[in-house]
Amino acid sequence: MNDYKGVSYAQIPGFRPLLLDLRVPSGEGPFPLVVWIHGGAFLFGDRRFLPETVPPDSVFDALIEAEIAVATIDYRLSGEALFPAQLDDVRAALTYLRASAGDFDLDAGRIGLWGESAGGHLAALAGLTDGAISAVVAWYPLTDLSVLDPHNPETPMARLIGGPPAESPALAAQASPVSHVRAGAPPFLLIHGTADEQLPHSQSETLHKLLLAAGASSTFLPVEGAGHTFTGHDDMADLIAVSVAFLAQA
Repeated sequence: MNDYKGVSYAQIPGFRPLLLDLRVPSGEGPFPLVVWIHGGAFLFGDRRFLPETVPPDSVFDALIEAEIAVATIDYRLSGEALFPAQLDDVRAALTYLRASAGDFDLDAGRIGLWGESAGGHLAALAGLTDGAISAVVAWYPLTDLSVLDPHNPETPMARLIGGPPAESPALAAQASPVSHVRAGAPPFLLIHGTADEQLPHSQSETLHKLLLAAGASSTFLPVEGAGHTFTGHDDMADLIAVSVAFLAQA
């Protein structure tokens, strides 16, 4: 495996360089690529680390074993910049990786997105608005800002857009994947715990139904009894395997 750490993919005036880590399988490419986007309620998180419920590096190792390269990316948090900065950063990372595909032995025509929680939201949003994403896996994502305590100024959603979603409905819609559903969307795999109290599984179910109604391909996998970050679920390896297999087929 070739391991590239701390690669600067964007320089934003007045802000730290945005970095990514890239792992590329050994052997003869070019290799398909998955971009992993971390969660953390848009308030915290780190490209290098998976949720505490997921064994360290297990997602990345599983992708490499499937001969899929994986990039893990920084993005600006809501305390640093308001939406759409986060989506802009994901797009900047995609632009860099496509432009640099030849340097890293990547297949620029086969790029998938995989994120969890806030990262699942950004994966879904980028997948619906980019136009050239091969597939999206979203674990317990936020998909509709307007329905989760929309008048509260202290929620992660409010902090993301700079105020309660109910007071900025147009911006809340712009930041909601459900508003960008289209017939030509990439295939989606949405996995969500049925006992998730932070982001109810209806967030994934609603997006799934809208994708199907639009004629797009979507699979919704509810995880019975699991909470946010799949707490209470004892077969994380299976969820990783299902996700990797889905991305490998794209």
